[in-house]
Amino acid sequence: MEKLVLDDEVLGGARWSKQNDFLVFKENSTLDSWSLWSTDMIERIRDPRVDGWLLMDSPWGTVGLCLAYLSIILYFGPRFMQNRAAYSMKVPMLLYNLLQTVMCTGIFIIGARSWYSGMNKNLFCKPVDYSNSKQSLVALSMSWWYFFSKFIDFFDSFFFILRKKNNQLSTLHIIHHSTMPIFSWTGPKFAGGGNTLFGGTVNMFVHVVMYFYYFLAALGVRKEFLWWKKYLTSMQMIQFMTVIVHSTFPLVMQDCQYPKEMCYIFLFNAAMYLGLFYNFYQSEYKKASKNKQQ
Repeated sequence: MEKLVLDDEVLGGARWSKQNDFLVFKENSTLDSWSLWSTDMIERIRDPRVDGWLLMDSPWGTVGLCLAYLSIILYFGPRFMQNRAAYSMKVPMLLYNLLQTVMCTGIFIIGARSWYSGMNKNLFCKPVDYSNSKQSLVALSMSWWYFFSKFIDFFDSFFFILRKKNNQLSTLHIIHHSTMPIFSWTGPKFAGGGNTLFGGTVNMFVHVVMYFYYFLAALGVRKEFLWWKKYLTSMQMIQFMTVIVHSTFPLVMQDCQYPKEMCYIFLFNAAMYLGLFYNFYQSEYKKASKNKQQ
């Protein structure tokens, strides 16, 4: 394995230690987790391998794009379409959903391989390999592509606007799409590998199923053959429950060298989305079931 040659000066005082050729967070590196977004903290605990990568040097580029997304779907988009007829968008949606299906499949396969074949075989505690080995760089790249895919997801909302399907811009949809890039940014920035890959890999599997469904729907497949639509939300909720359980292990395993700051981020993220998706499921499918019975 090729070692990552970094000294304290290059790391900017980051809390790293070398163990068996790997750079890992020290045991007492969780005290300042609530300052994670401060410039000084970002510099001290960042992964220096992503320095110079697109949108990686600062969180503010990502925050700015999320704010731009919100301004488009909440104001500029509806205003642009106010006196216009809805666009069909069938061909762009077919191409988009097919592209998403293929891209998510690729990220899922790479993520699953990288996570399972990481620096150890403990599926509940996988430290991040911060070396420059080929395997660790593939894992880091996968984390970045997962993050970048969340900007591509913005087009879900843009298609709703152009088709005048504004009723599908639910609170869940808006919060989910506008915050996922920010949460996902922390992966490659601080811990692009190890346990980080688990949540992204599971999420990509769900997205493969979801975008393949959207592709079939845009293709015009009859609804009776798309009976499994309601299970997409169930898959999302199962995903978040799985991430919550998996993110708890590094917190209770005393010898786990995975950064605990990341576990707190994953737990907050998954718990928030689980609540939002559960409320959506209750309002959409339970209400529909009651109306059908009446």
